[in-house]
Amino acid sequence: MANKKYKLLFGILILLSAGAFAQPGVKGGVNDSSVIPAKRMPQQNEFWNGSYNFPAKPRNMWEVGVSTGLFTISGDVSSTVLTYPNFAVHVRKAFGYIFSARLQYVDGIAKGMNWVEAENFNNNPAWNTNLPVGKRYFSPERLNSGQLVYSDHAGNFSAEQNVVYYNYKTHMQDLSLQGIVTLNNIRFHKQKTGIVLYGGGGIGATIYKSMVNALDAQGNNYTTLFKTVFAKYGPGEYKDRKDILKDLKAGMDKTYETDAESQSTRRPKLLGGTLKPSGTVLAGVALKLGRRINLAIEDRWTFVKDDLLDGQRWQEHTPGGPVLTRDFDSYNYGSIGLNFNLGAKSVEPLWWLNPLDYAYDELMNHRHVKIPKNDCPDADGDGVCDHLDREPNTPAGCPVDTHGVTRDTDGDGVPDCLDKQLITPTECQPVNADGVGKCPDPECCSKIPLNNNNNNNTTKACPSDYPSLTVKGLALSDDNKVMLSTIAAKMKENPTCTITLTGYPETSKASQAVCQKRLEAVKDYLIKKEGISSDRITTNCEVGKGTSQNVVDVKSN
Repeated sequence: MANKKYKLLFGILILLSAGAFAQPGVKGGVNDSSVIPAKRMPQQNEFWNGSYNFPAKPRNMWEVGVSTGLFTISGDVSSTVLTYPNFAVHVRKAFGYIFSARLQYVDGIAKGMNWVEAENFNNNPAWNTNLPVGKRYFSPERLNSGQLVYSDHAGNFSAEQNVVYYNYKTHMQDLSLQGIVTLNNIRFHKQKTGIVLYGGGGIGATIYKSMVNALDAQGNNYTTLFKTVFAKYGPGEYKDRKDILKDLKAGMDKTYETDAESQSTRRPKLLGGTLKPSGTVLAGVALKLGRRINLAIEDRWTFVKDDLLDGQRWQEHTPGGPVLTRDFDSYNYGSIGLNFNLGAKSVEPLWWLNPLDYAYDELMNHRHVKIPKNDCPDADGDGVCDHLDREPNTPAGCPVDTHGVTRDTDGDGVPDCLDKQLITPTECQPVNADGVGKCPDPECCSKIPLNNNNNNNTTKACPSDYPSLTVKGLALSDDNKVMLSTIAAKMKENPTCTITLTGYPETSKASQAVCQKRLEAVKDYLIKKEGISSDRITTNCEVGKGTSQNVVDVKSN
């Protein structure tokens, strides 16, 4: 009979999975308008038109899932691992590629039994006042007088105390809303993944009802059984735990007929159980079986601010002295389940998609980037493609800059390729059609003065009309270099003449140092660039005599 039930369950799962695969779907993608909701189409149109960088978020499927697994309580009583039936159902929706929300209902059965005996249970009603008189267990109670007696917590006494082995069966129901974060769907070197890791947490409400197996099927308590087991094993050791539990289970039924200790009227009730708020944390891995189905393995831990999920909250303290245990109970649901993606004209749930698909697709296919033809036409032959050329009709042979514009070094409006005076001083501009400025040539000695001496030799006087330079800083300007070329030409025409470069610093040492460096820069230029011998040039800084610190006078010696 059980085998037929399993076959039926397996058949239902096959039908569900087949239906999930058979549902109509679409390929989806950044250029598939069928998966874009109407309210987000304006953004998608802007993206297609190239006026907005981001595509609209596509419509994605809902996920519904069912699972089963292990349900255990972490409390004061040792938990039994294998219990049934335990199941959960959920519905989940993505709000982005990372974050999604899930509403989940869990229904589980938890059981447990201690292999260590308990004696100080006087305040636990499951073993005394919740049982009929005559069926109760007796434990130490300290009277107001200080006397220690064995009672059922209701005024009935016994000459000897009993021991019990705590046990429970709890039916737990939980409804919670969870936020889930996907950890690995953003991938840089692979389009998609078949495995998704996720984690999250949420809040909800838990309903629980705990029962204790304190009587057998005939309504008798287990005092004889508990006494026999205790006599055989004593307080019990870890190595004997399996044998102790085996002996207890052999003498007990599975009725769980007695109400465990509960919050009673101190907490609200729902569906016959105690209602408490709860918090949940979870982690899991989903394995993709198809576009519309995946297998999930998950562990979920739920915390309830209550110490009675297992029906026990009293320590084994000083006999007759009730002391509560330290920690609240919590429960764990480790599960395996199937999830199905539902929805037409939708992409898969976004936690299965890689948002970098959009970026990589554009990099590979260039749907929105305007790229010129590979042949790069250059009509004027200046080496700059026409679509980048700011001067499409450059004269042949003229050098151009990176934008295809003819070079004009001195900015006089005449291209370098046509300029007969490549560097025209600013004060000599405007220039003529050949790029030559209007500054007059410096006057030259047209007459050779006669100097009658004893030998009646005639000599040519050295020039005295050298121009003054205005040098700002230590670097020579283009105008300075043009003027120095003129000075050098005069000195070459008069190879016996020498000059003195004079600067006019202030009295400070710093100003004098700048003056000397400036004169050395002028001298070096005449020597290295114009070929004038160094012994024909002297320098002199006259402190405080000049009207401007930037002036360099050139005088014949």
